[in-house]
Amino acid sequence: MQFRGGMNELVRQAARMQRKIDEVRAGLKDHELSAGAAGDKVSVTVSCEGKLRKITIDPEFLASEGTELAFDAVIAAANAALEAADKHVEAEIAKVTGGIKLPGMSA
Repeated sequence: MQFRGGMNELVRQAARMQRKIDEVRAGLKDHELSAGAAGDKVSVTVSCEGKLRKITIDPEFLASEGTELAFDAVIAAANAALEAADKHVEAEIAKVTGGIKLPGMSA
């Protein structure tokens, strides 16, 4: 079976796909996701760009449990929020690529 259009067409299609991936990333840049920890006494919000936007700690939780446990909860919530953001971006990019992972494409 021979590929119609040759290598030039394949390169053009790859470039179009990369542009679409870049558009998806730009569109998601400011999209935010949140995750909680310690029974939602701690909440962290991150952008799909991987930037930390907001940390909320219940003052009663902080007073009763102390800073060490509160910091541990912040770390857990931040990691969960970042993982959720990564999965969201991957899912949106998979819509463009059809789930195919191509070498050399910055997805």
